[in-house]
Amino acid sequence: MKYLITGLGNIGAEYELTRHNIGFLTLDRLADKEGLTFTSDRQATVAEYKFKGRNLVLIKPTTYMNLSGKAVNYWLQHLKIPNENLLILTDDIALPYGKLRMRKKGSDAGHNGLKNIEQTLGTSVYPRLRMGIGDDFHKGQQIDYVLGKFSQEEFDMLPEIMDRAIEMIKGFCTIGIERTMNQFNN
Repeated sequence: MKYLITGLGNIGAEYELTRHNIGFLTLDRLADKEGLTFTSDRQATVAEYKFKGRNLVLIKPTTYMNLSGKAVNYWLQHLKIPNENLLILTDDIALPYGKLRMRKKGSDAGHNGLKNIEQTLGTSVYPRLRMGIGDDFHKGQQIDYVLGKFSQEEFDMLPEIMDRAIEMIKGFCTIGIERTMNQFNN
Protein backbone atom coordinates (compact mmCIF):
# COMPACT_ATOMS: atom_id res chain seq x y z
CA MET A 1 0.00 0.00 0.00
CA LYS A 2 1.25 3.44 -0.97
CA TYR A 3 0.39 6.70 0.74
CA LEU A 4 1.13 10.29 -0.26
CA ILE A 5 1.74 12.39 2.85
CA THR A 6 1.88 16.06 1.91
CA GLY A 7 3.02 18.79 4.26
CA LEU A 8 1.93 22.26 3.19
CA GLY A 9 4.21 25.26 3.47
CA ASN A 10 6.17 27.84 1.54
CA ILE A 11 9.73 27.36 0.32
CA GLY A 12 12.40 29.87 1.29
CA ALA A 13 14.33 30.70 4.44
CA GLU A 14 12.01 33.63 5.27
CA TYR A 15 9.09 31.18 5.72
CA GLU A 16 10.97 28.36 7.42
CA LEU A 17 9.75 28.71 11.01
CA THR A 18 6.37 30.31 10.34
CA ARG A 19 2.99 29.03 11.48
CA HIS A 20 1.94 28.50 7.84
CA ASN A 21 4.81 25.98 7.47
CA ILE A 22 3.76 23.60 10.25
CA GLY A 23 3.12 20.89 7.60
CA PHE A 24 6.69 21.18 6.26
CA LEU A 25 8.09 21.25 9.80
CA THR A 26 6.21 18.10 10.81
CA LEU A 27 7.52 16.14 7.81
CA ASP A 28 11.03 17.45 8.53
CA ARG A 29 10.72 16.14 12.09
CA LEU A 30 9.52 12.72 10.84
CA ALA A 31 12.44 12.62 8.39
CA ASP A 32 14.93 13.52 11.14
CA LYS A 33 13.55 10.84 13.48
CA GLU A 34 13.71 8.15 10.78
CA GLY A 35 16.99 9.20 9.12
CA LEU A 36 15.31 10.16 5.85
CA THR A 37 16.59 12.73 3.35
CA PHE A 38 14.42 14.93 1.17
CA THR A 39 15.58 15.27 -2.43
CA SER A 40 14.32 17.68 -5.07
CA ASP A 41 12.07 16.14 -7.68
CA ARG A 42 9.12 17.27 -9.79
CA GLN A 43 7.39 20.20 -8.02
CA ALA A 44 8.37 18.96 -4.54
CA THR A 45 11.06 17.72 -2.23
CA VAL A 46 10.44 14.03 -1.65
CA ALA A 47 11.41 11.36 0.88
CA GLU A 48 10.25 7.75 1.01
CA TYR A 49 9.55 5.92 4.24
CA LYS A 50 8.60 2.30 4.84
CA PHE A 51 6.50 1.68 7.95
CA LYS A 52 4.83 -1.62 8.89
CA GLY A 53 4.68 -2.82 5.28
CA ARG A 54 3.36 0.53 3.99
CA ASN A 55 5.18 2.82 1.57
CA LEU A 56 4.84 6.44 2.60
CA VAL A 57 5.92 9.05 0.09
CA LEU A 58 6.44 12.32 1.92
CA ILE A 59 6.31 15.49 -0.17
CA LYS A 60 6.78 19.16 0.52
CA PRO A 61 5.53 21.06 -2.56
CA THR A 62 7.99 23.59 -4.01
CA THR A 63 5.18 25.37 -5.86
CA TYR A 64 4.38 27.75 -2.96
CA MET A 65 1.26 27.31 -0.87
CA ASN A 66 -1.23 28.78 -3.37
CA LEU A 67 -0.26 26.24 -6.05
CA SER A 68 0.09 23.15 -3.84
CA GLY A 69 -2.50 21.29 -5.94
CA LYS A 70 -0.10 21.08 -8.89
CA ALA A 71 2.43 19.06 -6.88
CA VAL A 72 -0.21 16.95 -5.11
CA ASN A 73 -1.92 16.05 -8.38
CA TYR A 74 1.37 15.25 -10.13
CA TRP A 75 2.50 12.85 -7.37
CA LEU A 76 -0.92 11.19 -7.02
CA GLN A 77 -0.96 10.49 -10.78
CA HIS A 78 2.74 9.59 -11.03
CA LEU A 79 2.55 7.07 -8.17
CA LYS A 80 -1.03 5.93 -8.97
CA ILE A 81 -2.19 6.66 -5.42
CA PRO A 82 -5.96 7.01 -4.81
CA ASN A 83 -7.24 10.16 -3.08
CA GLU A 84 -8.19 8.19 0.03
CA ASN A 85 -4.47 7.39 0.53
CA LEU A 86 -3.55 11.08 0.38
CA LEU A 87 -3.06 12.96 3.66
CA ILE A 88 -2.58 16.74 3.67
CA LEU A 89 -0.96 18.32 6.75
CA THR A 90 -2.05 21.94 7.05
CA ASP A 91 -2.17 24.83 9.48
CA ASP A 92 -5.61 25.92 10.68
CA ILE A 93 -6.47 29.22 12.39
CA ALA A 94 -9.95 27.91 13.33
CA LEU A 95 -8.38 25.47 15.81
CA PRO A 96 -6.66 26.51 19.05
CA TYR A 97 -2.88 26.22 19.00
CA GLY A 98 -1.80 22.59 19.33
CA LYS A 99 -5.19 21.03 18.62
CA LEU A 100 -5.05 18.34 15.91
CA ARG A 101 -8.03 17.19 13.90
CA MET A 102 -8.05 14.58 11.15
CA ARG A 103 -10.90 14.61 8.63
CA LYS A 104 -11.86 12.49 5.58
CA LYS A 105 -12.99 15.58 3.68
CA GLY A 106 -13.95 19.16 4.27
CA SER A 107 -14.02 22.72 3.05
CA ASP A 108 -10.92 24.76 2.34
CA ALA A 109 -12.00 27.15 5.16
CA GLY A 110 -10.34 30.00 3.27
CA HIS A 111 -6.94 28.23 3.20
CA ASN A 112 -5.35 28.96 -0.18
CA GLY A 113 -3.34 25.73 -0.25
CA LEU A 114 -6.44 23.59 0.36
CA LYS A 115 -8.43 25.72 -2.07
CA ASN A 116 -5.89 25.03 -4.83
CA ILE A 117 -5.74 21.30 -4.03
CA GLU A 118 -9.55 21.12 -4.19
CA GLN A 119 -9.64 22.99 -7.53
CA THR A 120 -6.86 20.85 -9.02
CA LEU A 121 -8.25 17.50 -7.84
CA GLY A 122 -11.84 18.54 -8.58
CA THR A 123 -12.99 17.34 -5.15
CA SER A 124 -12.87 18.22 -1.46
CA VAL A 125 -12.98 14.51 -0.58
CA TYR A 126 -9.43 13.80 0.53
CA PRO A 127 -8.05 13.25 4.06
CA ARG A 128 -6.41 16.11 5.87
CA LEU A 129 -4.76 16.63 9.23
CA ARG A 130 -5.59 20.12 10.43
CA MET A 131 -3.00 21.50 12.86
CA GLY A 132 -4.29 24.32 15.04
CA ILE A 133 -2.21 27.50 15.05
CA GLY A 134 -4.80 29.62 16.87
CA ASP A 135 -6.20 32.98 15.86
CA ASP A 136 -4.37 35.43 18.11
CA PHE A 137 -4.43 38.34 15.67
CA HIS A 138 -6.37 41.56 15.15
CA LYS A 139 -8.82 42.08 12.29
CA GLY A 140 -6.90 42.46 9.03
CA GLN A 141 -3.72 40.89 10.47
CA GLN A 142 -4.36 37.26 9.44
CA ILE A 143 -1.66 37.13 6.74
CA ASP A 144 0.96 38.62 9.07
CA TYR A 145 -0.06 36.10 11.74
CA VAL A 146 0.11 32.92 9.63
CA LEU A 147 3.33 34.07 7.93
CA GLY A 148 4.75 35.12 11.31
CA LYS A 149 7.23 33.18 13.40
CA PHE A 150 6.06 31.09 16.35
CA SER A 151 6.13 32.81 19.75
CA GLN A 152 8.66 31.31 22.17
CA GLU A 153 5.86 29.58 24.09
CA GLU A 154 4.42 28.11 20.84
CA PHE A 155 7.89 27.06 19.69
CA ASP A 156 8.53 25.25 22.99
CA MET A 157 5.28 23.26 22.53
CA LEU A 158 5.93 22.46 18.86
CA PRO A 159 7.94 19.20 19.21
CA GLU A 160 5.16 17.57 21.26
CA ILE A 161 2.50 18.71 18.75
CA MET A 162 4.52 17.43 15.78
CA ASP A 163 5.18 14.09 17.52
CA ARG A 164 1.40 13.63 18.03
CA ALA A 165 0.87 14.49 14.34
CA ILE A 166 3.49 11.89 13.36
CA GLU A 167 1.62 9.27 15.41
CA MET A 168 -1.56 10.26 13.54
CA ILE A 169 0.21 9.91 10.17
CA LYS A 170 1.37 6.41 11.15
CA GLY A 171 -2.13 5.54 12.38
CA PHE A 172 -3.70 6.80 9.15
CA CYS A 173 -1.48 4.43 7.15
CA THR A 174 -1.84 1.39 9.42
CA ILE A 175 -5.11 1.31 11.38
CA GLY A 176 -7.02 3.58 8.97
CA ILE A 177 -8.58 7.01 9.18
CA GLU A 178 -11.65 6.06 11.27
CA ARG A 179 -9.69 4.46 14.10
CA THR A 180 -7.05 7.20 13.96
CA MET A 181 -9.72 9.91 14.23
CA ASN A 182 -11.36 8.08 17.15
CA GLN A 183 -8.05 7.67 18.93
CA PHE A 184 -6.48 11.10 18.35
CA ASN A 185 -9.03 13.79 17.50
CA ASN A 186 -9.31 15.77 20.70
